[in-house]
Amino acid sequence: MQKITREQLIDKAVSLLSDGTVECVLGWEKGQFDYDITPAVFNDENELRENFVWNDFCGANFSKYLVSKTRKCNGKMLVFLKPCDTYSFNQLLTEHRFDREKVYAVGIPCEGMADIDKIKAACGDGIISIDASGDKLNVHTLYSDEPISVSAESVFAERCMNCKSKKHVAYDELLGEDGDVIESHRFDEVAEIEAMTPDERFAFWQNELSRCIRCNACRDACPACTCEKCVFDNPNSGVENKAAANSFEEKMFHIIRAFHVAGRCTDCGECSRVCPQHIPLHLLNRKFIKDINSFYGDYQAGAEVGTRAPLVDYTTDDLEPGEVFERGGDNA
Repeated sequence: MQKITREQLIDKAVSLLSDGTVECVLGWEKGQFDYDITPAVFNDENELRENFVWNDFCGANFSKYLVSKTRKCNGKMLVFLKPCDTYSFNQLLTEHRFDREKVYAVGIPCEGMADIDKIKAACGDGIISIDASGDKLNVHTLYSDEPISVSAESVFAERCMNCKSKKHVAYDELLGEDGDVIESHRFDEVAEIEAMTPDERFAFWQNELSRCIRCNACRDACPACTCEKCVFDNPNSGVENKAAANSFEEKMFHIIRAFHVAGRCTDCGECSRVCPQHIPLHLLNRKFIKDINSFYGDYQAGAEVGTRAPLVDYTTDDLEPGEVFERGGDNA
């Protein structure tokens, strides 16, 4: 599935460490399982050779990690960025959330990341290891003597099935070939929800959000959530980092968060990727993106450093609230 190999990335990192271009490397390392990949900082060649990982489960968007990790690196930090990551990279630069001079960004192509839940649905539990072979993933389990082969494309993560761009919009150096902004069907499911009656939509989100356990994984992984102090961590807010006391609080957390990132969300899908309850939180954000495009013209957060989202760029021609309801009706 991946065209750039682990060895190529390690060689690039070692080269940049050796010539002093960078002091440390933000990359991936294996957790307890082959599919349990976690971001890690590497400081020398031995660490890279031994622990660096690049496979179909390196889906984490590294952009947000730069906000805190670069503060701990005296020199420049090397970061490998997939095309979708670069949009968040630019958006965070626009918001002055990290020092660009402390980062050396290497763009790497991505053919799509795998969703472990889809693999488990196809192959069952008890997964021991997973290895790639061409466009197939070979899944070794406790309950089968032979590996179970699945098509890589059939277990793509949702955001990769609806990828908006194979083009890097930010990098210092590019490995491999760059792609293009592509047509996707990422708003199709939003349109399906819009087509529901108000009661049906309420029931849909009530069912989805009722599973929330307030673990804050969505907030912690979201590149658009970088406040030093979140209102939901404020003990005086009445809603401090706890399970929802009622159905209102249950919905309020996610609705407030969706409003907070409106116009700034790059649709990276991290919120849904890390949700242990599998709530499709990206659909809330895509609804905002779809409406912004409809009411103000197409806008892609993070496409360029310094661009202002329509919601914060006031003009006398701005849409009035009444017009929103006239255009959107019950779907607004």
